[in-house]
Amino acid sequence: MEPTAEVRSREVVYKGRIVSVEVARVRLPHGPESRLEVVRHPGSVVILPMPDADHLMLVKQYRFAVDQSLWELPAGSLKPGENPEQGAIRECQEEVGLVPAVVERLGCFLPTPGYCDEAMHFYRMSGLRTPGPDDPEAHQDDDEHLDVQTFSLEDVRRMVKAGEIVDLKTATALALIE
Repeated sequence: MEPTAEVRSREVVYKGRIVSVEVARVRLPHGPESRLEVVRHPGSVVILPMPDADHLMLVKQYRFAVDQSLWELPAGSLKPGENPEQGAIRECQEEVGLVPAVVERLGCFLPTPGYCDEAMHFYRMSGLRTPGPDDPEAHQDDDEHLDVQTFSLEDVRRMVKAGEIVDLKTATALALIE
């Protein structure tokens, strides 16, 4: 059994729309007592919408935290109690306006485990079609304005190497597909 921290106290010092921040006093497995801050996140999905085996759809959107518009894979936070696969299907329709026929789980990664518990679930989406009358309605979030474009995988890899794509989840996803 791996060692774990002994939690002495926890306090939520901030609760926002998506994340909360917790301050905890813990005795770490190697001995010292520490005060740690943790960002609590409900988890997210990252989708790789692929119209065919050689192309990938990306979105360009403004990110206030870095004051830039970035090319990245569509992604979004899970809703409370939402299954990651269902969240991925919802995000595909919301962000690129398409519904996948095939949903393939590629893995789950922790982007910043030093201070945040977010788990990112990656899904490849193929067999993409426009939503029909039987599909649930989907809308972009109020704070989103997305430019959706399709790129060859070769171009996306070149964009990462050239620093034109700096979003880590997008760069990571390229390692998950052949």
